[in-house]
Amino acid sequence: MKVSLFITCVADAMYPEVGESVVRILQRYGVDDIDFPMEQTCCGQPAFNSGYWDEARQVAKNWLDAFKDSEYIVAPSGSCVGMIVHNYLELMEDDPYYKSLAETLIPRTFEFTQFLVEVLKVTDLGATSKQRVTFHPSCHCSRFLGVVDPPKNLLENVRGIDYVELPHPDQCCGFGGTFSVKMSDLSRAMVDEKVENIEKTNAEVLVGTDLGCLMNIAGRLQRENKAIQVRHIAQFLDEGMDS
Repeated sequence: MKVSLFITCVADAMYPEVGESVVRILQRYGVDDIDFPMEQTCCGQPAFNSGYWDEARQVAKNWLDAFKDSEYIVAPSGSCVGMIVHNYLELMEDDPYYKSLAETLIPRTFEFTQFLVEVLKVTDLGATSKQRVTFHPSCHCSRFLGVVDPPKNLLENVRGIDYVELPHPDQCCGFGGTFSVKMSDLSRAMVDEKVENIEKTNAEVLVGTDLGCLMNIAGRLQRENKAIQVRHIAQFLDEGMDS
């Protein structure tokens, strides 16, 4: 099995350690052939969501070219994978070559936990944790991409974990990419409510699948001087496997 790592913009620029955790976990479960196409850039989602479809199309074509020979593509982001899975065919509607390439690559592209559970058939990584943990299901991963159970399956099998459900988990954290910039006051109110719900769990660690959401929540926690750790699920599981 050959896997290509799609690192995503946020992970590449700010959280490269998440990509390292993804690679280590995949290698532990028999995926020895992992490559990193150096031509990869953004998936085009920021431009697409802002209405700049021509610009998004050019970025998406570059992505398709970069991964055209990939057997499987794995990313630590349900949001970016959702962009590819749900929007690329529409973007490439008038370009037969790239539409065909998108049709080939879309079924090969997976969010990290989705790939572990649905492709590798792994739900128990043998990880351990003595921490109280809650989980934020990001909007794009859970609703847009439809990945709901895989991250929970993985967390529930962590030995010793004190897992507690987050109140109102389906409420957005207020990030939403450019939304948090254009509608900053509303975004802040939303993340404040998310932080209040996290505090109700008395969790020591908040885990999630999408770094944009985690970055937003972590920033608010830091501003409010809250001592709650924030981890991408790949990091959390990787750390638990080392303990």
